[in-house]
Amino acid sequence: MRIGISGVQGSFSEEAARTYVRKNGVKAAKVVYLVSVEGVLSALEGGEIDLGIFPIENSNGGIVIEAVHAMAKHRFAVKKLFEIDVHQNLLVKHGTTAEKVKNIVSHDQALKQCRMYLKRMWPKVKVGEYADTAKAAADLAAGKLPATTAVIASVEAAKAYKLDVLEESIQDLKFNFTTFVVALPLKK
Repeated sequence: MRIGISGVQGSFSEEAARTYVRKNGVKAAKVVYLVSVEGVLSALEGGEIDLGIFPIENSNGGIVIEAVHAMAKHRFAVKKLFEIDVHQNLLVKHGTTAEKVKNIVSHDQALKQCRMYLKRMWPKVKVGEYADTAKAAADLAAGKLPATTAVIASVEAAKAYKLDVLEESIQDLKFNFTTFVVALPLKK
């Protein structure tokens, strides 16, 4: 089974896909990294994947706007909705200290989940949006972002891209659940 996700290695969508596979007894699953919800739904309609998994809403950050726009453009069936507990973390390149951080980037949804933390702890740092939490981590590790940048992403992204966790569980609320959609192609 080919499962397309909105994200790259280390993303919360990958965690959601692995959770879905484990809880539903799926034997042979291959995760296909499609970065965006648009990518997932296009691949689903095009027959490139068998199932799509992407976030629709977070208990703190609200609706995932990107998902709403993509869902409006595509035809698919919803197989299931499920939640995972999301812990956001501040990641940096090895050796980067808090004093060196000039920018913080992440997906819009992660920034929303951490907005009070960012205002309280990083009032003078420039905050910017990125296509995906884990993509930001990958690009930081690859040198596509300055070493003075920190990213908000998962601990799995830190492991995958060999980044340091500067601070753990920085989301504003202790309970921070994201609801994911399991999408199927429409039967013809």
